[in-house]
Amino acid sequence: MTGTTLTLGGLLAALLVLVANLYPWYRGGRDMKMLAPFGKGCGAAALAAACPGGILGWTHKHTGGVANGAGEGVGSAATGTHSGNDLTSGQLVGLGATGAVIVAIAVFLVFLAYKQAGKADRRRIVGGFFVGSSLTLTAGVAGALHWLPGALNAAGDGVVSAFQGSGLL
Repeated sequence: MTGTTLTLGGLLAALLVLVANLYPWYRGGRDMKMLAPFGKGCGAAALAAACPGGILGWTHKHTGGVANGAGEGVGSAATGTHSGNDLTSGQLVGLGATGAVIVAIAVFLVFLAYKQAGKADRRRIVGGFFVGSSLTLTAGVAGALHWLPGALNAAGDGVVSAFQGSGLL
């Protein structure tokens, strides 16, 4: 999968959603539980970013395009400047079949949390996914998470080994 390149406008959109989620937490009691739904969405986005294709990879790739369009429109309307300059892109590579098992289970758990959440927390989960998916298109965030596909593969290898009777349990 070739990843979408995030523009300055896309970065603006992601940062606006990030600030919209951090501001109530900062102004409130700074209780970490307030950030949990947003964090679940960000986590699911990081896992989707590791996927080379499928519905998760497709969703990750196209979130950048949505962010670019929305951010460029907001940036232009608010400041009168063009914000379509591309940022240095990055992507997570190396997810294998065993790591994909872990990704599917973890994203399914976030989906179940979404289904049980109230309206406000559902929006926070979606916002977290939007921010996480957009930012993992950048070289900086993708580079910081370069270890993730290998860790997912190792966890998946452990699960497969346990079920194949390799003596792990």
